Amino acid sequence: MVSRQQAGLSDPTDGGVAAGAPVRAAVKQRGRPRSFDRETALEKAILAFWEHGYEATSVADLTRVMGIGAPSLYAAFGDKRSLFDEVVRAYGTKYGSFGERALAEEPTARAAVERMLREAAAEYTDPGHPHGCLVVHAATNCTSPEVEESLRERRNANIAVFESRIEAGIAAGELPSSTDAAALARHTGAMIQGMSQQARDGATKEELEALAELAMAIWPRSGTPAG
Repeated sequence: MVSRQQAGLSDPTDGGVAAGAPVRAAVKQRGRPRSFDRETALEKAILAFWEHGYEATSVADLTRVMGIGAPSLYAAFGDKRSLFDEVVRAYGTKYGSFGERALAEEPTARAAVERMLREAAAEYTDPGHPHGCLVVHAATNCTSPEVEESLRERRNANIAVFESRIEAGIAAGELPSSTDAAALARHTGAMIQGMSQQARDGATKEELEALAELAMAIWPRSGTPAG
């Protein structure tokens, strides 16, 4: 009798491939899969930069709070500056979009700004995350010119949006033609930025709402909007 070995067949007890079994090609491993959830890590980075600012948040701080090593951070997000840029974008979408919604959804400039300030009072004092606005606070004591300039551009862009909305209100007859749109927009920006800092200093939601009410008291009024 010819043995299985002599016939070129593997013995099923020796760990080989049994007769008639399909032969599978070996799959080459393509490196270790990411061992952390990227979105969770990004959220932790948002909170770290929000609480401490850009300058005071080190890579070591980030790796600690994100629960990953430096190589994983660099592989997933790039360097600290690249991570911060992504943090600012994600913050704007998740936490800072209340102003954009108010400007888009309210029928008048006055109503939009009033809603924006009221929602800022709530958002900036929410106990579920650091107080104030990341875009305002992260620039504090910043010695990185590119980061400082990037945040400045964002704040100035917001003021430009306010001005555009106010100009539309003037054109519609909602506000008097004599309204200084640029000054009123800058006043709105100053209120937003000031409310952020006061929230950092411990102001309550109710205190900031009172500020918002005073801010709206200076808004000029006009007759019936054009229609």
